[in-house]
Parts: sequence; C-alpha cells; structure tokens
Amino acid sequence: MNKRLLTGLQPSGELTIGNYIGSIKQVVNYEKEYETFLFVPDMHSITVPQDPETLHRRVREIVGMYIACGVSPTTNHIYIQSEIPEHANLSWILECHSYMGELSRMTQFKAKSDGKKEIGCGLFTYPVLMAADILLYKADYVPTGIDQKQHVELARNIAQRFNSRYGETFVVPEPVIPKVGAKIRDLLYPEKKMSKSAENPKSSIFLTDPEKAIRKKIMSAVTDSETVVRFDEENKPGVSNLLTIYACLSEISIEEAERHFADARYGDLKKEVADVVVEKLTALQDRFAEVMKSGLVDETLDRGRDEVRPIAQETYDQVRRLVGLGRV
Repeated sequence: MNKRLLTGLQPSGELTIGNYIGSIKQVVNYEKEYETFLFVPDMHSITVPQDPETLHRRVREIVGMYIACGVSPTTNHIYIQSEIPEHANLSWILECHSYMGELSRMTQFKAKSDGKKEIGCGLFTYPVLMAADILLYKADYVPTGIDQKQHVELARNIAQRFNSRYGETFVVPEPVIPKVGAKIRDLLYPEKKMSKSAENPKSSIFLTDPEKAIRKKIMSAVTDSETVVRFDEENKPGVSNLLTIYACLSEISIEEAERHFADARYGDLKKEVADVVVEKLTALQDRFAEVMKSGLVDETLDRGRDEVRPIAQETYDQVRRLVGLGRV
C-alpha cells in the first residue's frame, strides 16, 4: 500500500499563482506516488469572521480549481473538513494533550495577534485542529511551506506524546518542503510571501486575473538597482522570485532559467515571465469555467466524503476508547 500524504488549502481569499506553484501543482505529482488526502479546511477559515455566502462559494471554487489544474478527482480523496465531524472531535482530545506554552510560541499566532486587544480562541488553538486534520488519517507526509513547518512539528510532538502515554496510535508525520517554488513572493514586497489576502491586490497574481492585469502586475514587480539577472534570494529577492515563477511554470530548473536570461535586461525578464504566466492561466481559466458548469465538483466532494469518513471514524473511535470516553 502507498504511503499516505495529506494537504489542504484554505478557502480564505482568491487563489494566487503562489498557491498553484507551491501547493496545487505539487499535488499533481504527489498523487502518482502517494495515497493523497486533499481537503478544504473551511473550519480554519472562521478563526476570523467570514461572509457565509462568500465562504460557500470559495469552497466550491477551490475544488473546481484543483480539478482544472490537473488534480485527479478520482485518484485523490477530495473532501471538505467540516463535513467530517471527527476533525473537531479529535481536535478537542488533542487540545487536552497540548500545552499552552507550545501553542503560544506558534509564529503565526504571534504575528496575527500582535497589537490586537480581542483575539479569538480559535486563532490560538487552530494548530491543534491542524494536527487533528493530519493525525486523523494517519498521514505519513504533509507538504508544507517553510512558514507552516512549525505546525507540522507540533503535530509530530502531539502524536509522540499521545503514543508515549497510550501506546502506538498515531503515525508521526514527516514534513515535505518542495525544493523549488515552496515560497512565491509578493511582487511589490518580495521579502514577504505572496498572499491570498494581501492588502494591495497588485502584490499578487490571482489565478482568475485577466491577461491585462497579469501583465501590468508583473511589469510593475519590484526588482533592484542592478541590471544582472541572477538567482540570489538574499540580495535580489524580486529578481529571484521572477526567475522562480518562470522556472516552475516552464518546467525547468532555476539554473536553466538563469542561463536563459544570462544576457537579458529586467524588462525582457518581466515580459517573458508575463508571457508564460498568461499562457498557463488562460488555459486554467478555460478549464475552470468548464468544471464549474458541470456537476463534477459536487460529485467529487460526495465521493471524497464517503471515502474518508470511515477512516476518520475508525481513528476517532480508537482514540476515544483509549482516553476513556463513552461506553466500552
């Protein structure tokens, strides 16, 4: 039996090319090697207030975009987090096996809560729900960006702590970080990660952007005062980001991209990056429109829910009995 891999993408904002390169595109490769669990973590989204209609729409659109990008709706288990109640049930048990200190050290919690007087409890405890998402299906591997690796480490710690107390129950997951494209950067502030919820929409290339917007954003991308195109994330983050986007979408290495642009000016680099992005996203948008008009999204989610629910129930029932809940 293949090893299990689990990944998800929050429906809290429009998907960007960073999501495509760093997450969705990777799944197309992972599904060939692993039994892949691909879920929409809508419960994580409500750690901050959401418009219900918008959230419902984005859940469906995320699944449609996965399929449009080439993710197989039958090879993978594709499901919505909130449709499997065992996620929340297991999360409570794991919260009772987690420590305040380790949760307060989570980098994202500190960043999102900085300067705020009223902070929802969910923002503090959601890394435990993330651990439940992973451990519920006894996943061996979790693809993660560099900024999320800390959360996988927490899941590992909780699994090891639980196993030590009750016997071997959970698989201790390993993080998988893509070597190229793990962190596509903000076009205007390349020291930051490209975000679905960036304050300035010019900072991100969204998968639904029209051609004119794509070209304008890329031609306005921040570079540096030099003229040499080379990959150097520390000293040339903007140029390095453009090279990464070009390499990932062209299916070549960073070194090959550098050689291709060895004698190019920054304007030439931006134009070619824009060309390859437009070509890729135009095809994705056409396919996405087709998928959303069909009944494929609901068909996929129904199948995924029915496939994973028995797995989730089996794990939760095992854990529930081990900690002494319910009747034997």
